[in-house]
Amino acid sequence: SIRLERSSVARPGSPRAGILCRVMPRPPCLSRRCFNSSKPRNTEKKSLKAGEITQHETQNRSAATMRLQTETFTSEKKAMAAQQESQIMRATTGLINQEKHTSSTHQNITYSRHNTGLTSVIASQHYNSQSNGQIATVKMIEDEKARISFEDLENLSATSTQHEVEMVKAKYTEQLATAVKNIKSAKGDQCRKIPTILNSMNLMVRKAWEVPTHGHELGSALCNALRTNGGLDFLLTSTNNVEQQFASAKLLEQCLTSENRDYVVSNGLEMVVTSACICTKNSNSVEHSRVGTGILEHLFKHSEQTCGEVIKLGGLDSVLFECRKNDVETLRHCASALANLSLYGGADNHVQMIMKKVPMWLFPLAFHHDDNIKYYACLAIAALVANKEIEAAVIKSGTLDLVEPFITSHDPSKFANSNQAHAHGQSKHWLERLVPVLSSKREEARNLAAFHFRMEAGIKKQQGKEGIFREIGAIEPLKKVASCPNAIASKFAAEALRLIGEEIPHKLSQQVPLWSTEDVSEWVKQINFVEYADNFKESRVDGDLLLQLTEENLNKDIGINNGIKIKRFMRELQNLKKITDYSSRDTNNINSFLTAIGHEFSIYTYSMLNAGVDKDTLRCLLDEQLIKECGITNSIHRYRILNAIRGKRPLNKMIPKTTK
Repeated sequence: SIRLERSSVARPGSPRAGILCRVMPRPPCLSRRCFNSSKPRNTEKKSLKAGEITQHETQNRSAATMRLQTETFTSEKKAMAAQQESQIMRATTGLINQEKHTSSTHQNITYSRHNTGLTSVIASQHYNSQSNGQIATVKMIEDEKARISFEDLENLSATSTQHEVEMVKAKYTEQLATAVKNIKSAKGDQCRKIPTILNSMNLMVRKAWEVPTHGHELGSALCNALRTNGGLDFLLTSTNNVEQQFASAKLLEQCLTSENRDYVVSNGLEMVVTSACICTKNSNSVEHSRVGTGILEHLFKHSEQTCGEVIKLGGLDSVLFECRKNDVETLRHCASALANLSLYGGADNHVQMIMKKVPMWLFPLAFHHDDNIKYYACLAIAALVANKEIEAAVIKSGTLDLVEPFITSHDPSKFANSNQAHAHGQSKHWLERLVPVLSSKREEARNLAAFHFRMEAGIKKQQGKEGIFREIGAIEPLKKVASCPNAIASKFAAEALRLIGEEIPHKLSQQVPLWSTEDVSEWVKQINFVEYADNFKESRVDGDLLLQLTEENLNKDIGINNGIKIKRFMRELQNLKKITDYSSRDTNNINSFLTAIGHEFSIYTYSMLNAGVDKDTLRCLLDEQLIKECGITNSIHRYRILNAIRGKRPLNKMIPKTTK
């Protein structure tokens, strides 16, 4: 049976107290109960009986005391009330907090039966006793204590309708806005709860980012809500509370979208970078390292000027120091940070990276067992080598040699889903920075850029954002790569174009000796000699003849009279010879022998094959034969070839066995 009693005396200056309706679940058998209460004059009495439990509450203008005791626990609450109205409010909040604490203890004793019931009682009492805006603060704290779940976020999938996504977005955007309002208005004892609320907000944002397909939309909406409601201002506010500082850093690391990065750079870059660097110096905490490197990773993809400022403030030094760690998540942030800096840094910051030996630090990262660490280390080195000023230093590190093995052993679609960091793809501005790498003279850089655009094409198609590639000017470079004789890059570029609904251009085989006159004409157009394409057709130049062209042929037979244009054409032809597949003619692997001396020596492969050089005749070649029969006019190159032939390096090791 339940008996409800109410006796109310109005407090001065306040409306008459309403009915307090509180239902208590029946606890396990309590053999004894004891209740003590002080009863000053002008009292307000509330009584509730449920089963064996009877609870009384007495309050006067100055104080209210309630004591409930059983064999297993004792609960006592006191609150001041007979003061000014503002003091009443604080006292009431204190009472709620104390009651909440008691409820929490009670929950630990009888968790299986009373968890939900007691929480609702606290919320109900607070609602009936306050109406001044403090409800949300305590409610947020109560929810945090009750470990609220994000089940509706977790239930969203790639097949969820847009209406379902919008409903969830609206719900959590409102919750985040309310939470920001509450932590900004927290005073006194409520400030102790701020780290807990920040951690709850952090978990909410993380859950949003993790939603398949729609995660980018949901996460961005919450990050925008944080900024527009003043949450970023709060996170950028200095505090002496160490726990709050770290909770703020964790939330900030999750919320550094493009717009929020702009805001941080304008309103608190130095403080944020300093905090991130301090986190990385905490050698006893893996979580601190992850947060610090995560913040720096985001800041390195803002602008060239910002990258320079972050480097001056010690950001790059902190990232390189963390490269020594073993934690996979930390190293992922480091590799991504260096990739971002390579794309956004610009020439001046690239020089700083070379001075700090970044290519050398990228080498062990590219050798790591984790695919994501490998990938972004390779991406960083590919972006760096596209800068001709530092190309030699990058090649010297040896990291560039690890690019091709990675992309030939991974599928872009599967790799896209392997990690949350790139499951939603990169931003428009990030991809725009990668477009020039598609036109790099280095084959490794083009291969990796094409691989990434193939991966992004699949992601953006799922998100319905195929138009982004045209906006950033990536279509024409992709078409150029798709039609080039580079087998790896052209394959990925063609797949990317197909996924986003673009026309796939004429594909040129890597076996240049087998090209038709149409293939040669198409290649001539690709290297921007369109006005001479018809001349090549009229002369019926096929792949075999193309590889034998000389400057004299270009001048007299093709009609290129400008000497500079002839040199440009020959440069493109030399690059073509370096990537040509000679297997249709090269049964003795002469190209492998020449490439072992140096990559640039492959330009002599076809002339040596036409001269009749094989494994046996190679041993007997003379300097004069290399000049006349093979057309090798560079004396230094002849010297190096003869050195390799004469036993400086064993031929049987330099020339691999021909596969049968």
